[in-house]
Amino acid sequence: MAQSATAPDAAREAAREAAAIDAMDPLGAAEAIEAAAPMITNDVVVFGLIAATLGVIFWLASGPTPFWKKFFAWVPALLLCYFVPAIYNTVGLIDGEGSALYNPVASRVLLPAALVLLTLSIDLKGILKLGPRLLFVFCAGTLGIVLGAIASFQLMEWFWPAAVAGDTWKGMAALSGSWIGGGANMVAIREIYEVDATLFGQFAVVDVAIASLWMGTLLFLANRAPQIDARSGADTRAIDEMRERVAAYEAANARIPTLTDLMVIVGVAFGLVGLAHFVADPASAWFRANTTWASQFSLDTPFVWVIVLSTLAGLALSFTPVRRLENAGASKMGTVFLYFLIACIGMQMDFLKLANRPELIAIGVVWMLVHILVLYAAAKMVRAPLFYFAVGSQGNIGAAASAPVVAAAFHPTLAPVGVLLGTVGYATGTVIAYGLGQVLRVMAGA
Repeated sequence: MAQSATAPDAAREAAREAAAIDAMDPLGAAEAIEAAAPMITNDVVVFGLIAATLGVIFWLASGPTPFWKKFFAWVPALLLCYFVPAIYNTVGLIDGEGSALYNPVASRVLLPAALVLLTLSIDLKGILKLGPRLLFVFCAGTLGIVLGAIASFQLMEWFWPAAVAGDTWKGMAALSGSWIGGGANMVAIREIYEVDATLFGQFAVVDVAIASLWMGTLLFLANRAPQIDARSGADTRAIDEMRERVAAYEAANARIPTLTDLMVIVGVAFGLVGLAHFVADPASAWFRANTTWASQFSLDTPFVWVIVLSTLAGLALSFTPVRRLENAGASKMGTVFLYFLIACIGMQMDFLKLANRPELIAIGVVWMLVHILVLYAAAKMVRAPLFYFAVGSQGNIGAAASAPVVAAAFHPTLAPVGVLLGTVGYATGTVIAYGLGQVLRVMAGA
C-alpha cells in the first residue's frame, strides 16, 4: 500500500484510535500533541511550499551551473521531488499525514486527471506488444510478497522471537494485503482478522517507511535504465519501439499550445474526473449493499472505481479525435500532475518513525528483500528489462496510486501499464492476503 490512496486513511484511522486510548492520560496526550505540532498547518501554505520546491528542483535540474549539471547527472530530479518533501515532514516543518493535499487533492483529483491525460494518447498496440513477460514478472512479484512474509516470520522466530510474538502475524497479514493490493485490501484484512488498532498503526508505519524507500530506489534506478539493461542483456525491443513511435508522432504533430488548447485539456481532464467520482460513489455503494464478494475485489471502494473509470475514459478517448490534444501537450500536463502527486506521497514519510519499532522494521526489510530477490530471478529468467522489474514490483507494493508514477519515470506513455497492474493487485490482494494470514496463523501457533 505504502502509497495507495487509502493507505494514509488507514494510518490516520489507526492513529485516531490510538489517540483515543491516550485520552485516558490527558496531560501526556496534550504534551505529545504540542511536541508534534508542525510549523506550517495551513494547507494553502503547504501547497505553495511544495509547488515552489518542485519549481526550484526543475530549475536546478536544467543545469544553470556546472555543479548542478554534474549533481543531476547522478541524482534524478524525480527522486528529489519525492525525498525533499519527506525531509519537510521529518523535521516537523509540515504534517504530511494530516494534510489534505494528498487526500483528497492529489490522490482523488490530480492522479485520475493525470491518468486521463496520459491514457488519451496511449499507444495500445505498443502496450500489448510488451507481451506476457510483463505479466510473468508481476506475478513473480506477488509470489515474492507471499514468500517474503513466510521467510521473514520464520527468520525472526529463530533469531528475534519477541519480534513475532503475540498477534504480530495479524499485522503481517494486514500488511500483505497492502503490498499485494492496496490500502482498501489492508483495511479489509484488518477487519477479517480483527487486528488491534495500535498494531495496525505500527504496521502502517512499516508500510509507508519500507515501501517509500523502495519506491525512491526504483525512481533512482529508472534514471539509469539504459545502462542497467545493457549490462544485464535485457530484451528491450518492445519498449524501445514504443518510445520511438511516440517520439516520431510527437515530432510530426507537436505544436505550440494555445489558450484554447490548454483550457480544453484541463476541461477534459477534470470534467472526466468529476464524472468518475459521480459514478464511483453510487456504484461502490450498490456493490457493497448487494454483493457479498465485492470487498474481495475492492469494488465497494469508491477510489478503485475512480481510478478504473478515469483510465477507461482516457483509453476510450485515444480512439477519437480528442487524442490530438496530445499534440498540444496533454501528456506533459498529466506529468505535471504526477509530479505533484509524487511530492504529496513523499511528504507523508517520516524518517524518524523508522526507529520506533526496530523489530517490525527488520521484518519489513527482510520481507522486501525476499520480494526483490524473487522478482530479480524472474526478470533474469526471461531477460526482462528494468521497466518490467520496477513496474512488476510497484504494481504490487504501490498499487494503482503509485505504480503509474514509477512507470512514467521510464516514459510518460508507460504510466497506464502501472495502472493496469495496480488494478490487478486490488482485485487479488484481499484473497491472497487472507490465505497468507492463515499460513502465518499456523506458524505462530495461534
